Amino acid sequence: MPAIMLCSCSGDQSKFEEMPRSPESLATRDYSATGSSSRIGNRESTPDDNQEARALLGRLEHQRGNFDAALQVLQGIDIRSLMPRMTTAIADSVKPRGPPRSRKKTSQVNGMLMHMSMHSVSLLLEAILLKAKSLEGLGRVTDAAEECRTIIDIVESAWPYGVPEGTSEECKLIDIFHSALEYLPKLWMRSGCCEEAIIAYRRALAKPWNLDSQRSANLQKDLAVTLLYCGAQVKFTQEFDQHKPATPRNNMEEAILLLLILTKKLALQEIKWDPDLVNHLMFALSLSGHYEILASHLEMLLPGTYNRSERWYILALCYSAAGMDDSALNIIRNGFNVLERKGKPHIPSLLLGAKLCCKNPKRASEGIKFADKAMKSFRKHDFHFVSVVNHLLGVCYGPFARSSTSHAEKLRLQDEALRLLQDAAAMAKYSPEIMYSLAWENAMQRKLNAAVESATECVEMVMGSLVSAWKLLILVLSAQQNLKEAEAVANIAIDEAEKEDQMGILRLKAHIQASRGQFKSAVESFRSLLAIIQAKKEIWKQTPYDKVKSLQNLEMEAWLDLASIYTKLESWHDSNVCLDKAKSISSFSPKCCHVRGLILQAQSLHQEALTAFSLSLSIDPDYVPSMVCMAGILTILGGKSLSIARTFLRNALRLEPTSHQAWLRLGLVLKSEGSLLEAADCFQAAYELQELSPIQDFSEHLPIMLQ
Repeated sequence: MPAIMLCSCSGDQSKFEEMPRSPESLATRDYSATGSSSRIGNRESTPDDNQEARALLGRLEHQRGNFDAALQVLQGIDIRSLMPRMTTAIADSVKPRGPPRSRKKTSQVNGMLMHMSMHSVSLLLEAILLKAKSLEGLGRVTDAAEECRTIIDIVESAWPYGVPEGTSEECKLIDIFHSALEYLPKLWMRSGCCEEAIIAYRRALAKPWNLDSQRSANLQKDLAVTLLYCGAQVKFTQEFDQHKPATPRNNMEEAILLLLILTKKLALQEIKWDPDLVNHLMFALSLSGHYEILASHLEMLLPGTYNRSERWYILALCYSAAGMDDSALNIIRNGFNVLERKGKPHIPSLLLGAKLCCKNPKRASEGIKFADKAMKSFRKHDFHFVSVVNHLLGVCYGPFARSSTSHAEKLRLQDEALRLLQDAAAMAKYSPEIMYSLAWENAMQRKLNAAVESATECVEMVMGSLVSAWKLLILVLSAQQNLKEAEAVANIAIDEAEKEDQMGILRLKAHIQASRGQFKSAVESFRSLLAIIQAKKEIWKQTPYDKVKSLQNLEMEAWLDLASIYTKLESWHDSNVCLDKAKSISSFSPKCCHVRGLILQAQSLHQEALTAFSLSLSIDPDYVPSMVCMAGILTILGGKSLSIARTFLRNALRLEPTSHQAWLRLGLVLKSEGSLLEAADCFQAAYELQELSPIQDFSEHLPIMLQ
């Protein structure tokens, strides 16, 4: 017993140092709770003394690494029978005590003191923790978790509302309890019980347990990571009061809330810098579509957290994903100018800048500049980016060629665009995105056979799983005036696509039916489409913002398409009802004003139609359909209006040189002005382009990487 007495008097009970495994285990010695070895000096030990002695001996065996021996000793402690007294002792430890004279004599029952000292409670809680560690060391992780949970049950029963005020921070019981709070969820994760781990994390964070800021942050981070990646949806139990308005509705919301709290602590330097926190937040907010929130929290981080190029690049990505391309491009430009002066270009930023510029034909030249700079900045280990740069250059050269005023220059640039895309496809070997871009560029240049070949190859690459490839193939077939085959492909695509992806194809099918004069079938197709969208509206609260916006745009387009069909049928009331439905979604859309003008023009209300087309152009000065229709009305009015009509049509052809309607209207204007040869050329161009016109403009279906 000298070893036991020495340990009891040492007072150092909180250190679990690794010690060499002893060949002679103390637990293998003759130890009896009622024999002579249970006596210390001449005093007969009580049952509590025996329990404490086991706890001390178990600690020694654990320190020596003898997990079997430690477990054998610690299993002799009857924690279940001691729990009520331990709970009472912990609860009474913070109550004010009376003067010494007023204290009653401590009673005993069956040799046990009814009142247990905090020293004994701490010793027994430590024994439970060591028992859990021994079980873990022996591979019994689930049993270890059950033992560890006992510690939390005891303390929580005594302090149901958290650690009371006035409790000493140096209290050993608090240290053991904090260790158990951190240890329990890790044990559940090791045993594969993710739901139990999440409940343990929530339990540790739900009440004020006086955890220091770093410990609390670690628990919050671990809970957020578990919620994000465990794959199980764990609802809040009643003890966490799930009916509060601020309670997260699902794992994702809870994880984002925790990560936002931690990011704020990082910004205020309350906890140590942890790059994983920002990475997890990026992942969570990206999945939920809250890119602007992510950008705002990234801007909160102090300078030096990321280097400047990475910070600008991540912010640009966030704003781009949120649909704020202008803001994203401005960040890229600022970063490019600063890094250009330092001679340290950031290749990912240059590639993102080129990609953003591809979306707007007016910025095609700037996109080429970004891509060329990236190509010149490549080092040996960057050459896998060459196919990416060729892809971007090919997509940029296309709109840049179409904006050229020189016919020879336009042909040269168009050939260069196709060459770059073909080189990118050859280098990448298997890339549906590049193949789609090649098909799209061929379609824009009206090289329809090549476009069909590339679009078909793209569909085969993805085994029919890419709805954009199906849509492009349908459009190219319609441009070949092969409407029957286009409708057959649309039916196949609808069967192959998921429910959500069917909507865009269903709209194309309705357009094909309308082009074939099957207006009744087209109306039914649009009704089916709108019914699907209406069903989607019921779950919009759970849908990311970008998808909601996409659905709203699709719904508006469907109503406007229906209005156009009813206009052709001269059903003015129905067309106006459909137009009002579209305007309720977006009243300041140039297309809404344009369709309004078409309805008025069909009723020969030219002045009113002219006003509607003017309003459309005031919203979007480059909206080609309104330019063409406005020029048509001005041509009918004749006189001095012809020169204005010609100006509108020249601008329309500059923006969209493949518009057969613009060529036709220009021919009529030139004929009215007496320029018959020029008019004949315009009519010839209009005829050839009409034979190659799809049911929807190819420009509405940008390359996949731009969507």
